[in-house]
Formats: sequence, structure tokens, C-alpha cells
Amino acid sequence: MIRSVVRGIGTALPARVMKNTDFEGIVETSDEWITQRTGIRQRYIANESETTVSLGEAAARKALDNAGLTPADIDLIVLATSTPNNTFPASAVEIQQRLGMLHGFAFDMQAVCSGFVYAVVTADLYLRGGQAKRALVIGAETFSRIVDWTDRTTSVLFGDGAGAIILEAAEGEGTRDDRGIIASSLRSDGSHREKLYVDGGPSTTGTVGKLRMEGREVFKHAVGMITDVVEDVFVKSGLGPDDLDWFVPHQANKRIIDASAKKLGIDENKVVITVNLHGNTSAASVPLALGEAVGDGRIKKGDVVMLEAMGGGFTWGAVLLRW
Repeated sequence: MIRSVVRGIGTALPARVMKNTDFEGIVETSDEWITQRTGIRQRYIANESETTVSLGEAAARKALDNAGLTPADIDLIVLATSTPNNTFPASAVEIQQRLGMLHGFAFDMQAVCSGFVYAVVTADLYLRGGQAKRALVIGAETFSRIVDWTDRTTSVLFGDGAGAIILEAAEGEGTRDDRGIIASSLRSDGSHREKLYVDGGPSTTGTVGKLRMEGREVFKHAVGMITDVVEDVFVKSGLGPDDLDWFVPHQANKRIIDASAKKLGIDENKVVITVNLHGNTSAASVPLALGEAVGDGRIKKGDVVMLEAMGGGFTWGAVLLRW
């Protein structure tokens, strides 16, 4: 059986750190208010020269170095983003060009905060289907470009950044002991569109628009949707919460993360939390959290890891893999 195995990982963040106290002169809020309600203490904000493409490229190069590979070894690039450099062409193609790749294929994937999970599942299907041997999967965002900085309920939540992994098609015996992606589950429900959306677009307003969110509604649905796909993956894999070494959720709100882990019966010591460091970086959230846990030695080769995310649309999904 072909399994998609992680060969390398890399992350990239803008130079500027914006702490909660920096908002006190912009909107009516405080460090205490933000921390208590979200768990966020700081986030990174891109300057004019830092873009989704530049951050994605930087993360990609680090992933290649980590894997001991070059762009010539990659056949496919899938970039998860809601903040591309241009309406078209795909920002993945621009990253492909920057890496000097003159072969293979590249495209963007738009599933908001679930984008990286969707992209991993998509790349996995291409690899197992024989369309590519190695895939560069990137989550990169500059959400600061679409935040309404006068809205204290949303502006304090989001940050910029990028993370990338390299997946390689490898032959295994088809057991749960094989390294690579074991099982996955994706869902969406467009009836929740107005709970989290951007109020602009090429076909409607001809503008980029700004992010709008009904925070209480998102919170109300989040825990149930997250547990839905994670439990589905447990059923598909035959594994359970006790079999996990690490749970790497989307980093949107610490209260959502804590409630989801509790409902799923996952030990809090197995939960990777970086929302305090990065804020909500949408599609970059999961790979940034992965990068932190791999970099500090928590996630090791052979560990069983659950990835999970939920985003606007609503979209939500989970991936179980052996590192």
C-alpha cells in the first residue's frame, strides 16, 4: 500500500511581533480581555514587503532543507490560502517559479482555516493515485490585509505566517504501524456562510473586502464539528484518543481547543497549543503548530498525530498520521 509520508517541515513568520498591549491605542480592548477570551498573547504582522507568497516560499525552502531535498525533487505544490497575492494566477504557481521549478504542477486551495487539512488530504490522493511522487503542501496567510482594524472582536484574533510539509509516496504494508497518513475526514456546510466570511470579492463588489464574524455562533458550532470529524477518523483507523501521541488542532481560540480535547477524551498533555504565540493564522495555523512541536522535540518519528481544523464556510476536517 502507498502511504503519504512526511519527509520535511518548515515555517516562516513576519519580522514584526504585535502584542495585545499594542491594540490598546487602536481599539477599546486590553491584554487581559484578549488573553482571557482567546488565549492569544501576540501575533505576527506582515510588512509591505512580506506577502503570502514570500512567507510561503520561505517555509517551503525550510521544509526542503529539513528533508534534504531540492525543488527538482518536488512534483506537486498545493498552497492553502485565503489571502493570495493576486486573484490569479494561483500564488502556488508564483512560489513554484520562485523555487525555480520548471516541471510538475501547482495550484491554490481555498478552505479558509481548514485549508491546510484539505490540502494535505488532496495531496495524499494525488500521491496515492500515482500523479506525483512528492508534494509540497503549504499553508500561508496574510490575514492582516483583510482584517477590519476598527473591529475589536476580530482584529485582535488574526495574524500572518506560513508553514509547509513535504509528503512523499512510500510503499508500506498497509498497517497502522506504517508511517504516513492513516485516515482522514473532510466536511463542509454552506448554510453557515454568514457566520464567518469576507464581505467582498471580484464577482460581487470588485474589492477584496473585510473579514466579518459572528464569534458566538462560530464558538457554538466549533466543538461539535471538530469532534465529528475526529471521531470519524478514529472509526476509520480503528484507533482512539489513547492511541494518540499528539493532537494538533487549529489555533483559533484556546477555549475551543480545550473544550474539544475534553469532549474527545484527549489528555491535555497531548495537545499542542501555539495560539498564544501566533494568534489565528488561518491555513498557516496547523503547520505552524506542527513546526513548533517538531522543532522542540515533542513530535518524534513514529508518533501518532491528529491534525484538525475548522474554518469559514463552514469547512472542517481531520487527518491522522504516523510521523
